[in-house]
Amino acid sequence: MKEYEDLLNKNPVFSALSDSKRDQVIQEAISRKFHKGEMISIVGDVWPYMFLIVKGSVKAIKSSVEGRSLVVTTFNKEDLFWGLAFFYDDMKMPVSLEAAEETKILIWSADRLVPVLKSEGASAWELSRLMIYKMMRASEILEEMTFQPVAGRLAKLLMDTVRDQHEGPVTRSLTLDEMAARIGSTREMVCRFLHRFADDRIIDITRTEFRVMDSKKLSKIARNSKG
Repeated sequence: MKEYEDLLNKNPVFSALSDSKRDQVIQEAISRKFHKGEMISIVGDVWPYMFLIVKGSVKAIKSSVEGRSLVVTTFNKEDLFWGLAFFYDDMKMPVSLEAAEETKILIWSADRLVPVLKSEGASAWELSRLMIYKMMRASEILEEMTFQPVAGRLAKLLMDTVRDQHEGPVTRSLTLDEMAARIGSTREMVCRFLHRFADDRIIDITRTEFRVMDSKKLSKIARNSKG
């Protein structure tokens, strides 16, 4: 329980609760574990739940009528997310939620958590602020997908992949299909631009790992590909 107390105290929505209400929320939380690739919720589900990620990460996936998948965004440790039915009865999930790795979440049903949030104005206010932030982030993602060409989106993905790594080779944790899903493109286009970056000595890439050779050029491609 100490682990959960610390986690909730870091979250602005739950930290705004009184001690007694926060203890109640912890007691009512359900802990669930998911293996990589396991689905948490499917698009079209009426899913009246909110969850907080204890460890791991969760992908929000949108599929096209042609069968292509797009990773709209990824939620990581300490992120809070909810289904639309948490706020509106019978509203369906617009995306599927899939564990991107071994993942553990705390989950609450709307009928348990909503009364607590309604009873504490400060917590409800922080949730409203969080919703506005997520709306702004969704707008940014849509803008990137609409106006930023494939080369720029791929360059940004590569930069994000190595950002928290030390200098040296980085293990290729994403397949070509997964990279394509994250940037809204195809496997063939990803492969083409990876080879182009390699030919230009921006990256060095093998079947199992890659290394950024010229971070300034990669950053420039990410910036200048907009518009």
